[in-house]
Amino acid sequence: MKTQTIKNAIKKLFLLATIVFSTINSVQSQNKEDAIIGTWEMNDGSAKMKVFKAGNEYQAQLLWGKDIVNPDGSSKKDLNNPDKKLQSRNLLGIIYLTGLIYHDGQYEKGRIYNNANGKTYKCYVWIKKGKLHLRGYLGMKMLGQTTQWKRIEKH
Repeated sequence: MKTQTIKNAIKKLFLLATIVFSTINSVQSQNKEDAIIGTWEMNDGSAKMKVFKAGNEYQAQLLWGKDIVNPDGSSKKDLNNPDKKLQSRNLLGIIYLTGLIYHDGQYEKGRIYNNANGKTYKCYVWIKKGKLHLRGYLGMKMLGQTTQWKRIEKH
């Protein structure tokens, strides 16, 4: 009888350990993917964005930028947008980065809107040494521009 009780206890302990380890692995992989979530400031201090998860993708909202606010702190309008209906919208608070999907250590297949010229570019993002690197490009990845961002708040 004691042998059966010990065997049952070992089975329960093994099952519990399996559940705990798979939960830890799930949380760790989720944390790795979600490392991008938070508030970031461009290295030169010229812009701030908030990155968040929306469904299966990551997006970013423009929180502040020296080129998107008027001297009184009010938002400039999206005057360069090719869609006439959107030219009256405020730039402050727009979702300007969409479609990022985490894959193999970086965030791919994104689209970033440049309000300065009204164009949308492809982009990808990676985090290295605590810095967010955002590369926007048109056509080929090597023909793009990379900006660096520092984290100012985690999610």
